[in-house]
Amino acid sequence: MKKHTGAGLVLFPLCNASSLICPMRQLKVKFSRRLCTSREELLLTASPHTTSLSSVKTPNTNTMEDPWQKAYDFAVAVARKAGAEIRKAGESEIRVMTKSSTVDLVTKTDERVEKIIIGSLKEEFGEGTHCFIGEESVSKGEPCILTDKPTWIIDPVDGTTNFVHGFPFVAVSIAFAVNKELEFGVVYSCLEDKMYKARKGKGAFCDDDPIQVSDVKEIKKSIIISEHGTDRSPEKVKKIFSTMQKILCIPVHGLRGSGTAATNMCLVACGSVEAFFEIGIHCWDIAAGAVIVKEAGGILLDVDGGPFDLMSRRMVSANNDVIANRIIKEIEIFPADRDDAPIQKK
Repeated sequence: MKKHTGAGLVLFPLCNASSLICPMRQLKVKFSRRLCTSREELLLTASPHTTSLSSVKTPNTNTMEDPWQKAYDFAVAVARKAGAEIRKAGESEIRVMTKSSTVDLVTKTDERVEKIIIGSLKEEFGEGTHCFIGEESVSKGEPCILTDKPTWIIDPVDGTTNFVHGFPFVAVSIAFAVNKELEFGVVYSCLEDKMYKARKGKGAFCDDDPIQVSDVKEIKKSIIISEHGTDRSPEKVKKIFSTMQKILCIPVHGLRGSGTAATNMCLVACGSVEAFFEIGIHCWDIAAGAVIVKEAGGILLDVDGGPFDLMSRRMVSANNDVIANRIIKEIEIFPADRDDAPIQKK
């Protein structure tokens, strides 16, 4: 049974780094989960700051028995290299631009890292064999359509605002889907140097250690995580904070936010928090995390309690249906255009 150790209920920002939260919380659940601290065996032997992506090699695998193992291994390697690029960029001046609003930020690093990831995947698997949905590509007008073809869903820098401000939660998120079904997900929290990964039916891991969701079923003993997004319209902001207030006053142990949806979902997966919910997120924010949460024993639902829809831009991920359904009762839903909605011509 968990005990509340905080001095009080804290809203944004996240007051404890996840590297501290994960072990502390796990120790209080009778060691039912292993700590997320060991390092994954690197596929690369050189320094991440000096090795080029073109040198990344994947292990030999029998693709007839397991056709996506090579893709999974390569995704892990490319995520690590992309994270090294992000860390390197953070040491120099960051040029900031905006997308949909003055708070929807993008940097040259976002664009460069996405090009590196997609270019590496095309070089490895062949031009035209796979499809791609990338945050920066979509923002420039590329379609966001999930088909039956092998498709990579990529957020090169999840937590761009964090990156710009030096807030230490930034992730590379890479997911892979076939026949519209997610096969695996990789989330590299590059400033923490933690590699979260999962394959369908094969479990979830932080580095090489298996992870699983919390076993808490009492909402009043839970920590919930959420975000307020980039839409600053007064009506939506009012509903977002009204929902947070109602959940906080259940009461729960606390409400947190790391500033990156991919990291938030991994915190659910390793048992640091019991649930994450948000309206207004995109498929590239949550695709990889969705696999990791599910393989860690968690559940995914729509905010209305229905089935999870990757393209709907709204989601609840939780350790179990008891916690999820209790949160859903408090969520004030507002509209968000689907990711796969037809592009409106100007």
